[in-house]
Amino acid sequence: MTDSPVWHPFTQHGLQEPIPLVTHAEGAALHTADGRRIIDGISSWWVTTHGHGNPRIMQAIADQTRRLDQIIFAGWTHQPAEDLARGLLEIMPPELTRVFFSDSGSTSVEVALKMALGYWHAQETRRNRIIVLEHSYHGDTIGAMSVGARGVFNQAYDALLFDVVTVPFPAPGREQGTLDALERACADDAAAFIVEPLVLGAGGMLFYPPEILARMHEICRRHETIFIADEVMTGWGRTGTLLACEQAGIVPDILCLSKGLTGGAIPLAVTMASEPIYQAHYSTDRARMFFHSSSYTANPIACAAGNANLAIWREEPVRERIAGLGERQQAGLDLLADTPGIVNTRRCGTILACEIGDGSGYMNAAAPSLLAFFRDRDLLLRPLGNTVYVMPPFCIGDDDLGLLHRAIAEAASLGT
Repeated sequence: MTDSPVWHPFTQHGLQEPIPLVTHAEGAALHTADGRRIIDGISSWWVTTHGHGNPRIMQAIADQTRRLDQIIFAGWTHQPAEDLARGLLEIMPPELTRVFFSDSGSTSVEVALKMALGYWHAQETRRNRIIVLEHSYHGDTIGAMSVGARGVFNQAYDALLFDVVTVPFPAPGREQGTLDALERACADDAAAFIVEPLVLGAGGMLFYPPEILARMHEICRRHETIFIADEVMTGWGRTGTLLACEQAGIVPDILCLSKGLTGGAIPLAVTMASEPIYQAHYSTDRARMFFHSSSYTANPIACAAGNANLAIWREEPVRERIAGLGERQQAGLDLLADTPGIVNTRRCGTILACEIGDGSGYMNAAAPSLLAFFRDRDLLLRPLGNTVYVMPPFCIGDDDLGLLHRAIAEAASLGT
């Protein structure tokens, strides 16, 4: 499109890159106004799990629009929210007993941080330092940026961000350094540790093993540091299990979920908390209530979509689809591992990633040319610098997935 007044996110309009107009979508494909069929290789920014336009989710949304569109959630409730909260308690770890609704991954993180700090405030204990993992990303609101990596994403807003304690990423061979740094930080009366379990997404699809996640959790437990798992991206099957935390055999004190919560159809997020976190805010004193909300908290239409997503997980072979996609991604990984110019091939569940060429980092000069290369071939792949990843909807067919894998190999062979 040209001459549009729209200011797009993470887009440098000065580069004059084309911005396709999408008219409709189905399954793992988008369709544009000029008649192109685009394979969605990144689930439209990691949100779409069961495929675009899933009939069960669309029907639930349509039905709900005829009953209740929006209602204040402060002191009021509605059935879709009640059903979704109870449904989440059935599928999530039993230690997580409370469900707080919000609107996006960033806000679910903001809620988690405020819950953690509110917990310590209620104990009249001065614990307010937050520990974060190097290269992490938790969103673009102020609190979420504060607990993410500092750099090009947020350097213009540095004056707004609060200080955190950063522990190094547990790269292969350097895991002990991470654990030692976390031990020191927790021993210094840290309030909470927030982490993306198993996969750091925007940081470059960085993977680390479940054993390290389990050991980090144990350190936090030993020092009574609140453990916050940001599963906004990793949740809902992306790493091969419903939650990435499952693979480490741990349950966080606070869990952030969004994206796949509605199958990716409509914005919604939840922050799930253990009972002690909730009880710290429970009182006859109004001043101790949890002070957070937004106008669209627990929107009924979004909750209806969430309930349809839960029904799909209960009634359809979603886990089998995830396992099958993981196997097909492994076949693609085997292809790419033998391709000159491609390094560090890796897979975690349904996520495949690799680097093309030298270097790393979001601002790697290869990114614009790679983006154009894939766009010209009707593929939605959005490299993180020179890190290319494939994270498609679980319903993607063999032919479409094969096209994605082969295009990455072709990009490397051409030195794009």
